[in-house]
Amino acid sequence: MKILVVEDEPKLAGFLKRGLEEQSWEVELAYDGQVGKKMASNYRFDVIILDVNLPGLNGYDVARQLRSDGLSTPILFLTALGTIDDKLDGFEAGADDYLVKPFEFRELIARLKVLANRNTAREQSSQILSLADLELNLDEKVARRGGNRIDLTAKEFALLEYLMRNRGRVVSRVDIAEQVWDIRFDTGTNVIDVYINFLRKKVDKDYSPKLIHTVVGMGYIFKEE
Repeated sequence: MKILVVEDEPKLAGFLKRGLEEQSWEVELAYDGQVGKKMASNYRFDVIILDVNLPGLNGYDVARQLRSDGLSTPILFLTALGTIDDKLDGFEAGADDYLVKPFEFRELIARLKVLANRNTAREQSSQILSLADLELNLDEKVARRGGNRIDLTAKEFALLEYLMRNRGRVVSRVDIAEQVWDIRFDTGTNVIDVYINFLRKKVDKDYSPKLIHTVVGMGYIFKEE
């Protein structure tokens, strides 16, 4: 799980980062609302932990703007503001959950797991796959990156869909051959490497961050880097 923590208190931010990384989760920190909003908009996260009293842009406004931009990433407010009105303001701004400081770390972990699982289930039922600024519409059979349409052949589209559905996981040439080509992998052919190269030219060449990476001796992995 990849988590964005937007918290202006360095000591608490560091405590959250260390505790969440002990769960083998990846954590990025932002110390003000403007930076947090930019990171949430430009990179994919599974959950966003958001304080309310932030410099630059308060947490409620960050959540409102992200939701207005169409971002559906789960947001958990972690704040000292604990009245009913505060919580209602948070949920109206677009929060999925709200936890008041001081808090039990075990409860935070449990809530994050629930939000991440809910988001994963929603993505699996969705007909749009996305990572960074790349979007794959499975109904329309259209790929877009940075808002630009990318023309793909049927096999390129199938390969990209397979990579995106397995993002963050190394897939071997055998996996790709069986799942995309529906054939046994022939070690004497480089057809998969050729198609990966086709995709890189169309999906990665003129964009950042790069998404298709080679893992030497193992295969490929689709992720932000």
